[in-house]
Amino acid sequence: MRQRLVAALICLVVQYFMVKKRNTKKRRTYNMNSTRERVREEVMYRIAYTSSGRDIVRMGPEAFFRLCNMLERDGGLKPTRFSSVEEQVAKALYILSHKTKNRVVKFWFRRSGETVSRHFHNVLKAIIELEDKFFLQPDGSSVPAEIDGNNKFYPYFKDCVGAIDGTHIRAKVRMVDAPRYRERKDFPTQNVLAACTFDLKFTYVLVGWEGTASDSRIIKDALSREDCLKIPQGKYYLVDAGFMLTSGLITPYRGVRYHLKEYSGRNPPQNYKELFNLRHSSLRTAIERAFGVLKKRFVILSSAAEPNYGIKPQKFIIVACCILHNYLMTVEPDAELIRQVDNELAGEDHSHEDSAPRGDRTEAARGELIRDAIAQQMWTDYATNTEN
Repeated sequence: MRQRLVAALICLVVQYFMVKKRNTKKRRTYNMNSTRERVREEVMYRIAYTSSGRDIVRMGPEAFFRLCNMLERDGGLKPTRFSSVEEQVAKALYILSHKTKNRVVKFWFRRSGETVSRHFHNVLKAIIELEDKFFLQPDGSSVPAEIDGNNKFYPYFKDCVGAIDGTHIRAKVRMVDAPRYRERKDFPTQNVLAACTFDLKFTYVLVGWEGTASDSRIIKDALSREDCLKIPQGKYYLVDAGFMLTSGLITPYRGVRYHLKEYSGRNPPQNYKELFNLRHSSLRTAIERAFGVLKKRFVILSSAAEPNYGIKPQKFIIVACCILHNYLMTVEPDAELIRQVDNELAGEDHSHEDSAPRGDRTEAARGELIRDAIAQQMWTDYATNTEN
């Protein structure tokens, strides 16, 4: 009897230690929190120290950390108890650069969907706080270097401060509002107006207008609103034929060859209007190039798929992307990306030959005087140099 009791006791002790060992092994090999932290650390390591980080956030490590410091210092972005400023910015840039849904970012950064969304909007707000730092409207006190250093443009366009145009970006709106936003495309869009300098940096951006709104209607709003587009006295912007001609907005001659691909060594300009249009087009394409680089960097603006965000947050997204574009054109311009955009634009026609928009007749007459004076001086010099 006693031997049986001892044997049973030994069996119980052995069983106890076997169960304890099995449970301890489980705890040692499966720790959800440590796994999440390791994944996040790996992603942040790639951004900070490897070339593949550029594929994630569209910029190199130095530009990334400078941006994070600026957003914390000037934009008011703060680290949270569990998330650094760098992680929050990385998630936002990943969404903007790849049009990635929250659930994908949630997977890669091992955060909840609510956390990803909250951090994304916090970063957007911080970026927009930098608007006055990066959207600098020209005062006209100096001639742009791209004009001053080129005898095809100087002195003829010495009073030109930049180029203006609109671009359509897909919008997510209620079905009842869709007809107002659906213009030439099969889906709703915003018509975003922007001005830029010839180094491809945006100086003014106006968002929110429906896709059906004309460029001339939007520019009138831009010139009259409180946060208005400012044209320095005696200066002007180059615009296409979809805008009205004024002393501050110089359009090409209508009904005359305009696009660059229409001219070649065997088919040179034949009169002062054609020469003006050729050189006007060469300069004005700066705004098309700026839009092209912007949309290649930030796919969230170029995708034909319906956006993940409604019209109000999308306004913030567009402005934030334009600010980031200016930042990168300053600290890390991508020559290869610009070259790709230039190649794509070379085969496209961006001129507008719709019915002439109505504007103030007096202003139109002033615009004609400026345009004709430039074109005739340009043609005189061109003819003289050709003869020589």
